[in-house]
Amino acid sequence: MTVLTRWEPFREFSTLQDRMNRLFRETQGNSQDESLIGSSFAPAVDVYEDEHNVTLKIEVPGIDEKDIDVRIENNTLTVHGERKIEKEEKEENYRRVERQYGGFTRTFSLPPTVDAEKVQADYDKGVLKITLPKKAEAKPKQIKVNVGQSAGQKTIESKGPSKAA
Repeated sequence: MTVLTRWEPFREFSTLQDRMNRLFRETQGNSQDESLIGSSFAPAVDVYEDEHNVTLKIEVPGIDEKDIDVRIENNTLTVHGERKIEKEEKEENYRRVERQYGGFTRTFSLPPTVDAEKVQADYDKGVLKITLPKKAEAKPKQIKVNVGQSAGQKTIESKGPSKAA
């Protein structure tokens, strides 16, 4: 079985930059407590669209739903949250920390076709799924086109989008 993996060079640059930033923070002599709690992150997001919805899936494992805030203002979706370090674990006992802690904010410009009144957010197994339904006039409609000919009538079906007046 052949598996194809998509190479994304800019993701590797971002990873390199994160590693370099961590290296510089560690060599500056900051206390370990500050480096554990002070970092911020941006969770990964998948955005996809079909004829009825625009859907966002945001990876936020380890974050309680009460620590996530989803808002829409002026055609902008804002997702804010915070991953807190566990209180029962003492920070000085860590030998290596690869997970990032702290607050994050992600903003997305919404297309005018989204119905902001019907937005729904679900949180399951560390994934926040935000469903943005499209307005009825933005959905594609099928239109029958009648073509008159001298020998009779012929009907052609079109599946292109139409705009409501």
